Amino acid sequence: MFFPMKLRVPQVYLLLFFLLIVHFDALTLTQKSDKSSALVPAIIVFGDSIVDPGNNNVINTLVKCDFPPYGIDFVDQMPTGRFCDGRIPSDLIASKLGVKELLPAYLDPNLEPQDLLTGVSFASGGAGYDPITSETAHVISMDDQLELYKEYQEKLRAIGGDAIAENIISKGLHVICVGSDDIANTYFPTLFRKLQYDIPSYADLVVNYASRFFQELIKLGARKIGIVGIPPIGCVPSQRTLAGGLFRECAPFHNQLAELVNSKLNQEIQRLGSIYQGTLLVYINIYDTLLDIIQNPDKYGLLEVSILCNSLTSFVCANVSDHVFWDSYHPTERAYQILVDVAIDDVLPLIIS
Repeated sequence: MFFPMKLRVPQVYLLLFFLLIVHFDALTLTQKSDKSSALVPAIIVFGDSIVDPGNNNVINTLVKCDFPPYGIDFVDQMPTGRFCDGRIPSDLIASKLGVKELLPAYLDPNLEPQDLLTGVSFASGGAGYDPITSETAHVISMDDQLELYKEYQEKLRAIGGDAIAENIISKGLHVICVGSDDIANTYFPTLFRKLQYDIPSYADLVVNYASRFFQELIKLGARKIGIVGIPPIGCVPSQRTLAGGLFRECAPFHNQLAELVNSKLNQEIQRLGSIYQGTLLVYINIYDTLLDIIQNPDKYGLLEVSILCNSLTSFVCANVSDHVFWDSYHPTERAYQILVDVAIDDVLPLIIS
């Protein structure tokens, strides 16, 4: 090391120590600045595989993706249990709102106490508003996700005290993203509900279950709730193959049910908003944007569909991030990024108000 003037050895150590202190202080200030720039104190997520960062890894279910090639575009190309090539919407929302880059799974065995303070995801791939959907997939039901949330609240109080816990719960953004599996895995392929309910009445059933969930969440202290509508589930590759006919067109009845649920869900959100004064309930529309991405992928610089993601039966194309879909059901990180940017920008003024 070259110094412009002659220094004794102790002086060199002192100088190095001083430089380390300056570097540490600068790093600390940066971290504080980043945290202070967050638009909400925490992101807390409930739902299905769209926002499950790995909760299913530790439960007894076949609905898992903690193996390659999942995670091929994630940090260190690591499969984490996210149903994607990279990050999922819960991560992207947390990042976009300045909270943190990755939103962890609540059941992650490596979760640190400080991770809880900025939020987690309770979501479980295969879950639905309809309890039968979760039961048949052997995953964490929406009711059980609420039980985990109660446990989480107690941990927050133990870590930070009542005041900090209350601030996180009341000012944190709660996101609910679920419902696709009720249509794709319960209503159309099985007789569990179809014998009792036509499409309109099943939509009513789903929204009734959804409303109960929202109200329980409000009772537990949530005051900022973003409810994601169902995507055009009839246009995902698996449903086009199963119900889209010879030319694999979008399955019309699947989309009809999705649109009907979304319409009724939006009405119910408005109704609850008028009842629970002081609670923000926001409907987040992803149906129209995702449908446009699927129908006009070149408009977004994407290709329509990738291949089924399974290392035992298929290869992974080199340009997977250029596609709309990662596997037969889930979009790529790049498609999710476009979707999240549009959806959050639409409701951001309400979220930070």
